[in-house]
Amino acid sequence: MTFANLGLSLPILQAIAEQGYEHPSPIQSQAIPAILAGQDVLAAAQTGTGKTAGFTLPTLELLSRGERAGPNQVRALVLTPTRELAAQVGDSVATYGRHMPVRSVVVFGGVKINPQMMNLRRGADVLVATPGRLLDLYNQNAVKFKHLEMLVLDEADRMLDMGFIHDIRRILSLLPSRRQNLLFSATFSDEIRQLANTIVRQPLEIDVSPRNTTARTVHQCIYPVDKNRKPALLTHLIETHNWQQVLVFTRTKHGANRLTRHLESKGILAAAIHGNKSQGARTKALASFKSNEITVLVATDIAARGLDIDQLPQVVNFDLPNVPEDYVHRIGRTGRAGAHGHAVSLVCADESKQLADIERLINELLPRQMVAGLEPVNEVPTTALNNKPSKPKKNSKPKPASKVKGVTTPSHPEKRSEQKKRPRRRPRKRIDE
Repeated sequence: MTFANLGLSLPILQAIAEQGYEHPSPIQSQAIPAILAGQDVLAAAQTGTGKTAGFTLPTLELLSRGERAGPNQVRALVLTPTRELAAQVGDSVATYGRHMPVRSVVVFGGVKINPQMMNLRRGADVLVATPGRLLDLYNQNAVKFKHLEMLVLDEADRMLDMGFIHDIRRILSLLPSRRQNLLFSATFSDEIRQLANTIVRQPLEIDVSPRNTTARTVHQCIYPVDKNRKPALLTHLIETHNWQQVLVFTRTKHGANRLTRHLESKGILAAAIHGNKSQGARTKALASFKSNEITVLVATDIAARGLDIDQLPQVVNFDLPNVPEDYVHRIGRTGRAGAHGHAVSLVCADESKQLADIERLINELLPRQMVAGLEPVNEVPTTALNNKPSKPKKNSKPKPASKVKGVTTPSHPEKRSEQKKRPRRRPRKRIDE
């Protein structure tokens, strides 16, 4: 199958050919015809599967058939969790819409709002936005949704992780009810399905990213090492193997800064990218990394979400993620489009639980390697893979509270539950705009 078989017009096919593409990826071949037919789509697709073009191409096609957007009006809204992903989607819209009379605007936080307000005065056929900045613009009457035709939620799972659910619900309340809805996520978690139930209507479900699996084109291994020796081990690996482009994940922003300073002290060109960095600094660091001006880009999970780096050869987990699914997302940034990549994890004894969770999730034990002189003093235990389904626990009848020694709580279950109730804390919103 080629793109010409999907019902796209010549201007889009020309832009696709200029990018050197001929055959659509699985997500594209399934999503594009459904979107062109006006159907809602719920798709599970990870970074590197071609999902951005999967919704960009048919969106541009549909918009080219209608009237242009009026002043401050939006016809298609794409919501993304981070600035970097918004910029990436905006680039995709500009690239594939270059031969079409379609106007696009990208807005996100961390930069001045006035230029964005000026850009929206002429209207936007496609508006790519982060949730917080979009609401800021709406509150200043800079954007209107009366003529909205399409809504796209990209990386919906990450938006939930970052605490954007309240912003998303607020935005949904502002949009016309009659619209086409596209929701893209890395997985079909229960939370995503709950969100989807409030957005999409009788959607086509597409799943091209088998849950919790890693690409076979990625060679994975771990290096057991004491925590305080991790910087030395990473330096040794970069210098010994002559790595030229390495994406390194740390758990915290401060950890990213410390590691960057260490690498620079050893003569290795590095830059950090995380939520505390200004948008200008983040853009400059990413551009320098893509152009090979720096060797190492040190990033937190949120800042790295959606980074599109062609042929990335090396990913290093300097810290293991607390959520095992994030390991799959991290190493998925190498070994893309059939290319081979390497994923290295530096694991200390304190991270044995995270390692065990990851290995059980992907159902394989990661091979271990050692570097002479940097062997760990504190051993990292081997995971015991257990694929047998766990037996459900029997519900034992609780003793009445009045008969338990030392407990004076009333035995009446309703009164007891009232006393134990505590107000639920609202999740802290993680701001990365």
